[in-house]
Amino acid sequence: MVGVVALALVIAGTGTAFYLHTTMPTQAAASPKPKDIPLNVVATTPASGTSGVASDTTVTVALTTPLSPLSPLPSLSPAVTGTWGQASPTELVFSAAGPLVPGSTETLTVPGGPTGLEGAEGQRLAATVTTTFTVAPGSTIRLQQLLAELGYLPVTFTPTTSPTSPQELADPQAGSFSWRWSGIPGALTSLWTEGSNNVITRGAVMAFEEQNGLTTDGLAGPQVWTDLLAAAQAGTADPQPYDYVYVSKTLPETATVYRNGAVAYSTLANTGVAGAPTADGTFPVYLRYVVTTMSGTNPDGSKYVDPGIPWVSYFNGGDALHGFVRGSYGYPQSDGCVEMPPANAAVVYPLTPIGTLVTVA
Repeated sequence: MVGVVALALVIAGTGTAFYLHTTMPTQAAASPKPKDIPLNVVATTPASGTSGVASDTTVTVALTTPLSPLSPLPSLSPAVTGTWGQASPTELVFSAAGPLVPGSTETLTVPGGPTGLEGAEGQRLAATVTTTFTVAPGSTIRLQQLLAELGYLPVTFTPTTSPTSPQELADPQAGSFSWRWSGIPGALTSLWTEGSNNVITRGAVMAFEEQNGLTTDGLAGPQVWTDLLAAAQAGTADPQPYDYVYVSKTLPETATVYRNGAVAYSTLANTGVAGAPTADGTFPVYLRYVVTTMSGTNPDGSKYVDPGIPWVSYFNGGDALHGFVRGSYGYPQSDGCVEMPPANAAVVYPLTPIGTLVTVA
């Protein structure tokens, strides 16, 4: 709409009046003021319910209107070290100080209500918005790289590149593995495969769990990755030597302990009799006792209960390295365990912490 305005002009000395007509715009319809725009969450990245999220993914929250500088901010649980900033006036972005933890389920909470997000014009997010997403499991190759760099494996890893950002610390890196010592027996080296979740890797995970007060199950779950990434960032290496036990069934039977690739100790040993043989294979030590009572069933069906068994390191079910008094050693006599003279077992015991691999062959 326009308005018409008539202006009368009188030319001096003539008495004649001229009328000038002009138009003037009326006030336009008012645009919404910022304070009239509701504060809402438009989208989140990753979207709620997403699985297999890459650990270097950037978390964002898109809004309908800018925030007040005093507004509270979203949060992640489990907590991720980092800070929230603005990618644009209406988009929040989380700058993480490290990767999202592999295998974890993250909950993103955008607070609402009277104490929730506050817009630049005083608006409030009406209700809290909660989304969840699941980070992809960590890769075996990256797990091995980190364990090797921290000294939990008999191999080293030399990277040829470095992560371009802290968020990439859980991503596989370019580089190469090599054996740490030249004297490592072939029975151990034959078990290693890069990128394969083999028994060497499992034993290393168990050793790491033991060093960090975690359940020693050999599984690299979110807590293991959390502590492993923290150790990598801090450069906290394994304080223990790398131990390995080889039990030979070739007569006379022996148990030989390697420490950092060299023979540290060897002793005569007894494996299981024909009715209760010690299983061949390689297994990590998972339970230890300075002294314990051992019980079970003999090959003839009778039961046994033996108290006071010293220096016990279980490595495969009920099979253990331990001391036991016999008249002789070096041939099958046990119910499946690897028996040693008690004094010799006392030497072996400190060399077999949780995660130590024991090969029987």
